[in-house]
Amino acid sequence: MTEKAISVSGISFSYGNLLAVDNISFEVAQGEILGFLGPNGAGKSTTIKMLTGQLTPKNGNISILGRDIVKNRADVQGDIGVCFEEKNLYLNMSARENLQFYSGLFGIKDLDIQGLLAKVGLADRIDDRAKNFSKGMRQRLMVARTLVNSPKVLFLDEPTDGLDPVSAQTIRKLIVAQAKKGTAVLLTTHDMEEADKLSDRVAFINDGKVEVIDTPENLKLEYGKREVKIRLRTEGGVQEETIAFDEKEAGDRLKSAVTSKNLMTIHTEEATLENIFIKLTGRGLEG
Repeated sequence: MTEKAISVSGISFSYGNLLAVDNISFEVAQGEILGFLGPNGAGKSTTIKMLTGQLTPKNGNISILGRDIVKNRADVQGDIGVCFEEKNLYLNMSARENLQFYSGLFGIKDLDIQGLLAKVGLADRIDDRAKNFSKGMRQRLMVARTLVNSPKVLFLDEPTDGLDPVSAQTIRKLIVAQAKKGTAVLLTTHDMEEADKLSDRVAFINDGKVEVIDTPENLKLEYGKREVKIRLRTEGGVQEETIAFDEKEAGDRLKSAVTSKNLMTIHTEEATLENIFIKLTGRGLEG
């Protein structure tokens, strides 16, 4: 049985009278990517700050790699990597110097800086100052810095924010590669397509509560439509038809469609994670 890298049981946190996180529980296994999804103000950042030891939960327990984060904060923080959306780099330092400084905090003396920067496409900018980097380049340097201590648990907050499609794909492949090595990943993102592709499971958080946790596939099967939409070329233009899987003649209609020389496209009417979140909470992920 795969061991749990993150185990959260009934944690809550309030800012004064504002209940930001309300008695949530979940687990993340070693090698699993959990997409932690919700709109701004839903409680995502507060939860991550508790999991990384920056905030102490008002109640409940958090275990990271089998250790209580409150009682063993310094010990646990040596085994985790955190990439926040805010870029807190040393801008007057070069990429090399940023990683050297950060590795020094962990007592690492033999860091392969060139190799680490190569993973994020910055090897040729190793001695350039971070202040001369674009937003996307700074984000890639942040991701590289997150991996300095070979973390067993990664907390990634919008890791592809500001990246062009090619760079974003590089970072996504890097995240998957880390998970395959056994690293547990807690990922927050507003890119629902990204969450769908990367996540083994997703958790929807809204108003401080976890509404549902499941695989993207299971959620789409449960909340999506069991039907396909086909487009056929006609003399007058294009004809669209919808075939529900549960209808009596679905098989015959599908066979007729796929064998027709006039078939243009055919695709399932699958629910998106955004659709499902709105259905469950009545609000959008950007709201």
